[in-house]
Formats: sequence, structure tokens, C-alpha cells
Amino acid sequence: MIADERELRELRSSVREFMEAKAPEEAVRKLMESEPHFDPEVWAQAADQLRLPGLAIPEEYGGDGFGLVELGVVLEEMGRALFCAPFFATVLLAAQALLASGDKDACARHLPGIAAGRTTATLAVAEDDGSWDPALITVRAVPDGDGGWRLTGRKCFVIDGTTADLVLVVARTVAGPSLFAVDRSAAGLSAEPLETLDATRAMARLAFDSTPATLVGTDGAGGRVMARVLDVASVGLAAEQTGGARRCLETSAEYARTRHQFGRPIGSFQAVKHKCADMLVQVSLAEAASREAALLAAQDATNFPVAAAVAHACCSRAYMFAAMENIQVHGGIGFTWEHPAHLYFRRAKASQLLFGGPAVYHERLLDRLGI
Repeated sequence: MIADERELRELRSSVREFMEAKAPEEAVRKLMESEPHFDPEVWAQAADQLRLPGLAIPEEYGGDGFGLVELGVVLEEMGRALFCAPFFATVLLAAQALLASGDKDACARHLPGIAAGRTTATLAVAEDDGSWDPALITVRAVPDGDGGWRLTGRKCFVIDGTTADLVLVVARTVAGPSLFAVDRSAAGLSAEPLETLDATRAMARLAFDSTPATLVGTDGAGGRVMARVLDVASVGLAAEQTGGARRCLETSAEYARTRHQFGRPIGSFQAVKHKCADMLVQVSLAEAASREAALLAAQDATNFPVAAAVAHACCSRAYMFAAMENIQVHGGIGFTWEHPAHLYFRRAKASQLLFGGPAVYHERLLDRLGI
């Protein structure tokens, strides 16, 4: 199911209005310094009033049955506001991993709570090197003799790892990488918050010490699940990046119109004009790549993995460019802690590195192209 243009405009308007009311800069700065890094009341309102967590979850599991096109609109607005919430980890990573696993029992057990906003979740893949390559997974899973499993090892850079109610873990069995579900209260699970460049997206290091877990999907199918989730999450991240990049462009253009030097707006100077024009080109290209990839996902097109890799590379570059130029256009004030420009730069850089960085996602693009 794909919403029409009118519905998408209404969705964007509703989410933007919500973000402006619930996630202004003051709230973002406050949540950056708090624990947890989100407001549970605002999260509940996003679920109850806008039904955002269930937007892309199938109706049979309590969701609304939409896809990446609609999710992309929401993520653009969240990226624009630097919204601090467990949305990305819960909806783009954990929920998509459950769906990709094909395990109907696990989906029926966990997705209704996610769709209703009662359950937050995350996906733990990367380890100390930050890689999402299934061949490098070292966390081990062994049968416990009673039909369950035990996990041992450590995961790093887990988004919302200290607060998620459900942790989906990619661990290695004899059959290969596999997906497991671990409850927050499980014995042997410990979480340590990480101090990262982007304080608006909470991350943690998780340790498993013979932690009880439940297999999700087929033993040894974790590599296939990861590939699908990475494609979907890359497009979702691309949408979030375009929202942030568009906001950088808007604030730069507004500042160029209102800041005067030598008796004229700085936007009348050729150097500033060129910066804003270059930002517009990059942002427009990123939006086109992100939205095309989302549309191909909704159409279940065979070239979706290629489009996802293209969107990831294009939008990562565009956001970094826009965030850096935004600081330059603002001049001295743009370099200060008091100005929000550095928040967008930090998010841009952290997002660029989230799934492995430029070298990795360019390799991923070549792989998707079969080169």
C-alpha cells in the first residue's frame, strides 16, 4: 500500500507540526544530557496520536501496513528536527529484522507491542570494529539443552542499547550467523552507554555472559536477514539524512537573507550565493535518490538493493557537505556550542559512519551491482 501525494503531504504536515511542538532545539539539548536520551511521554504521544511506530508494520501485527515511502516522509521530518527517540532502532532495525526473518511466531509475539509503542527494540550487529559484515561476527550462541540458546560475547555501537525492551542479536552458531531475541531483563546481559560524537543518538556496548536467548527465524540465516535489513535501514537513514541536510540549507539561506555586512545581506555576495547553490544541488540530488529507493522498495523492484546503496552513498555525502557549508555560511557564530549548526554536523558525521563509512558503503554498492 502506497499513500498518494495528498496523503503524503498531510503526513508530512502532521509530523512537522508534532516535531516543532515536541522537539524544539531546547528539548533536543536537554535530552542529549539526560538518561534516557528520549522523553517517554513524547514517545507515547507519537505512538498514540500519530501511530508512528506502527506505520510500516503489517496490519496483521497491529500496524498500518505502509512502507518505506511513508516511512521516508516521517524520517525526513525527524532528521530535520534531530528528534531524540527510539524510532530508528525500533522501527528501522528491529522491526525490519523480525519481518525479514520470516518467523511468524516471533513477529506475532513482538510486533504488536512495537506497533503500539509499548515495546522499544534494537538490533545488535556490530562489534568493536563497528563492522556489519556477518563474516566478522564473533559473539557465540550455543544450545542450552532445553530448546533455548545461550549467548556469549560483546556488541558495540548498539543504538538505544541501554533502554530497549527487546534486543535482537546477530550471533554465530555452528550453522553460521543467526538472529536471536534477548529480553532486557535477561540474566547475564549488561549495557554500558557510550560517549559518541552525536549525543542525539544514544549508543551502548552490550555484554552477554551465557545470556538466555530465543532463536528468531532459521539457524544460520542471519546473513540473509542482515542484508535485507541493511538495505531497508540504509534507505531509512538516507531519508533522515536528507531531512537534516534540507534543514541546513534552510537555515543557511535564512541567515544569508537576514545577516548584513557592509550595509547589505551577506546572501548578495557571490561566495555565499555559490555555497547556498551548491548545497541546493546536493540536497536535491539526495532527496531524489532517497525517495526513488523508497519507491522501488514499495514496488518490490529487483534493483532495490542497488538503489539503496546509491541512496546511502549519495545522502551521506550530501548531509556532510550541507552541514559543513552551514557552519561556513554562519561564520563565527556557526562554530560555537550555542548555535545548532554543530549538532547537525555531528549527526551528519555519525550517520555517515553508522553502517561502516564511505569505503564500506561504496564496496556495498559494487557488490549490489555484481562487480
